[in-house]
Amino acid sequence: MYDFANSAYTTVVITAVFNAYFVAEVAQNAPWATLAWTSALAVSYVAIILTAPLVGAYADAHAAKKRLLAITTIGCVVFTAGLALAGQGALWMAIVLIVLSNFFFGTGENLIAAFLPELAHEHSVGRISGWGWSLGYCGGLLALGVSLAYVTWAQARGEPAVEFVPVTMLITAAFFALSSLPTFLFLRERAQPAGGASNMAREAVSRLRTTLREASHYRDLRRFLLAVVFYQAGIQAVVALAAVYAQQVMGFTTRDTLMLVLVVNITAAVGAFVFGYVQDRFGHVPTLVATMIGWILAIALAYFANGPGLFWTAANLVGICLGSSQSAARALVAYLSPPGRSAEFFGLWGLAVKLSAVLGPLTYGFVTWFTSGDHRLAILLTGTYFLVGLAIIRGIDVIRGRKTALVAAGPPP
Repeated sequence: MYDFANSAYTTVVITAVFNAYFVAEVAQNAPWATLAWTSALAVSYVAIILTAPLVGAYADAHAAKKRLLAITTIGCVVFTAGLALAGQGALWMAIVLIVLSNFFFGTGENLIAAFLPELAHEHSVGRISGWGWSLGYCGGLLALGVSLAYVTWAQARGEPAVEFVPVTMLITAAFFALSSLPTFLFLRERAQPAGGASNMAREAVSRLRTTLREASHYRDLRRFLLAVVFYQAGIQAVVALAAVYAQQVMGFTTRDTLMLVLVVNITAAVGAFVFGYVQDRFGHVPTLVATMIGWILAIALAYFANGPGLFWTAANLVGICLGSSQSAARALVAYLSPPGRSAEFFGLWGLAVKLSAVLGPLTYGFVTWFTSGDHRLAILLTGTYFLVGLAIIRGIDVIRGRKTALVAAGPPP
């Protein structure tokens, strides 16, 4: 249900509505507008990079995942609602609110992912992760559908984007807040605190140092996290700039873009659900390799698309690959992490993902700035990150990595 709730933020704010609105209205289509958007995201991700391992270590040491999750949820909801105030020319207000809302979203994403090992056996993490990610896309789909209904109604009344986009931010904030309630009412944290209250900060830092010092022992997990940095750079660029590309290159309206992302969420939900079973059946690495090939094909189709037909094909292939690759990655981190230290290692996973979120969108933003708005070249160059990720993933030995994690955890109590 938390996947269902927080997907409203990424779908409406980051992917479908506010990114294109930021470029066209807030930054008023300035030559640096796309770079300004990607730079705001990059600042938020750098903040997460600096804090994620420490937050994860603290959560594990004090069984505080749920408590911290509540704080991040409130933060994201409040600052998302604040985006309704960012109108034409309110550049710095919009940047600050995006940085804060995305920081709280990303930190919460790491924390909820760390519950996975408590909810699934080792041979079903792919399936359970797929269920959650699939339901997440359903949540994004519903939030987007409500926003689309409002936008259609507002446009029929002749309202401009500066009037109806702020309302979609309030819709998203309310959706996130209400849909997250089942998590806080019913989810039980099974982990037990590992330290006393008198030295909380010291214990968290100590656990983080231990993780980094022992990183050389987790050869396959370390290799996978390196792959994540590269292939997720491509994914993050697509997610953050899909609506911008659709409007700037393909000439889509806000309503067209909402319809596109709505359909893509359906294919993403199907991809996450189906590939969860595929991953448990055929293995983590073969599943990820298949999704990387799909991503490369989708980028090529988007690059060569001159009309809506081919672009829609590329977009739906993106949906399938997006759902499957995100679900598979979360499950693999759970599988390769030592039992009892899940939040700590998901913090490192979050660090890798957020580093990629700096690398990918900034690459896209700088290319559009240097080329005076060549979005086709930008999407093509960011697509090369999938090739690098594919090369790294093929060298992972999942069985060896799982044995290493179990040995590090020690015998069960």
